[in-house]
Amino acid sequence: MQNLDGITRSDQHRALGLSTFAFTVCFAVWTIFSIIGIKIKQELGLSDTQFGLLVATPVLTGSISRVFLGIWTEQFGARIIFPLQMMITAVAVWMLTTVHTYEMFLVVALGLGLAGGSFIVGVSYVSRWFEGKHQGTALGVFGVGNVGAAVTNFAAPFLVVAVGWEGTAQIYSIALVITAVLFFILAKPDPEHERRQVTGEKHVSIAEQLAPLKSLQVWRFSMYYFFVFGAFVALASFLPRYYVGAYGMELTTAGVLAGLYSLPGSVFRALGGWMSDRWGARFVIRLTFFVSLIILFFMSYPGSHFIVDGINGSIEFDINVSISLFVGLSIILGFVMSLGKAAVFKYIPQYYPNHVGSVGGLVGMIGGLGGFFLPIAFGVLLDATGVWTAPFMLLFVLVATSYIWMHLAVRRIDCIAVSA
Repeated sequence: MQNLDGITRSDQHRALGLSTFAFTVCFAVWTIFSIIGIKIKQELGLSDTQFGLLVATPVLTGSISRVFLGIWTEQFGARIIFPLQMMITAVAVWMLTTVHTYEMFLVVALGLGLAGGSFIVGVSYVSRWFEGKHQGTALGVFGVGNVGAAVTNFAAPFLVVAVGWEGTAQIYSIALVITAVLFFILAKPDPEHERRQVTGEKHVSIAEQLAPLKSLQVWRFSMYYFFVFGAFVALASFLPRYYVGAYGMELTTAGVLAGLYSLPGSVFRALGGWMSDRWGARFVIRLTFFVSLIILFFMSYPGSHFIVDGINGSIEFDINVSISLFVGLSIILGFVMSLGKAAVFKYIPQYYPNHVGSVGGLVGMIGGLGGFFLPIAFGVLLDATGVWTAPFMLLFVLVATSYIWMHLAVRRIDCIAVSA
C-alpha cells in the first residue's frame, strides 16, 4: 500500500520501528546515572547537591545538542547523524570506567549526554515518513522510546549487583555500538533528503531554519515541554534516590518502584499522540496540567505530626503519604506526562512543517534543560530545607505557572479570532 508520495506502509513501519528502538537504547543510556550515580555518590562521598549536578550533567549536553543535531539532521539526514551520535556517545560511556575524580566524572558525563540529543534526530526523521493527520500518532509511538528510562530503572540495579557499576556502563556502551551499526545498515534515507539529492535543491540555510524561533508561541511550547519532559527526566533520575532516602528502600527495590513511574511515562506517549490527533493537542495538555496539579499537591505534602488541644486534652496524629499511595500517584503522574509530551510535539509539524528540526530542537532543548536544572534544584532544596518532599513543591509551582500562561495565551488567541 502506498500513499500519495510513493512511500509504502513497509517503509513507514521500518523508519518508525528502527527510530523507536534506537531512541529507547539512547534514552536508557541517558538516564544511567539514576542508578550507577548512587554507587558513585557513595564511593566519592558526594552531597545531594553534587549528586544532583552529576545526574543532571548528561541532560545539559542532551538538551543543547538538540538544536544543532536537529539542523544537521535536516541537512545530512538521520541515516548519517543518528549512528554518528550513538558512536560518539558509546565512547563516552566506556570512558566512565576509566575516571576516578568527581570533576572527571562531570566531564565524561557531558559526552554521555549526547544520547539525549537522539530525540530530535528521530523526530525529524519519523515526521518525514507520515502525512500530517497521522504524525501525532507516529511521533507518539516514537516517543515510547522514553521507556529506556524504565529499562534502566528496572534492569541496571540488577546489573550493578551482578557486574558492578563499571561493568554496567560497559554493557551499555556495547549496546549503543550495536544499535548504531544496525540503524546505519537497515535504515533508509528520509524521502525529503532523497528528493533534495535527486533535484539538486539547496539545503535551507541555518538562518531560515532558525527564523521561527522569534515566535513567542515556540517558547510557550518550550515551557510546556520543560515540565512534561524535563520534569519526567528529572524524576526518573531522582526517584531512586528519593525511595532510598525517604523510605529506606534497597537500591534494587527503589529502581523497580522508580521504573513503575517511568514505564507509563513512556509507553502511553503513543496514546497521547492518538488523542492529540483526535481531540487536539490543546485539550491533552490542559488535561495533563490539571491532573498533575492534583497529584503534585499530595506528593509534595511532607510527613507531619500534629498536636491539637482537644476538649479532654491533647490529641496527637500523623499525616503521611504511604509508600503504596506515593507509588500509585507517581504512576498516574507519569501517565499524564506521557500524554503531554506527545501533545507538545503534535504542535510542531502542524505549525512549522518546514522547520521541524530547528523548532523541535529548541523545544526539545528547553525541555531537556528542565532535566538539567531540576535535579540540581532538587539537591539544593534537600540540602537547604531537609524536607524530602520539597522537590515536588517546586514542580507544583512549575505546573501552576505553565497552566496560567496557557490559559492566558488561549484566551488571547480566542479573543483575536472572535474580533476577526
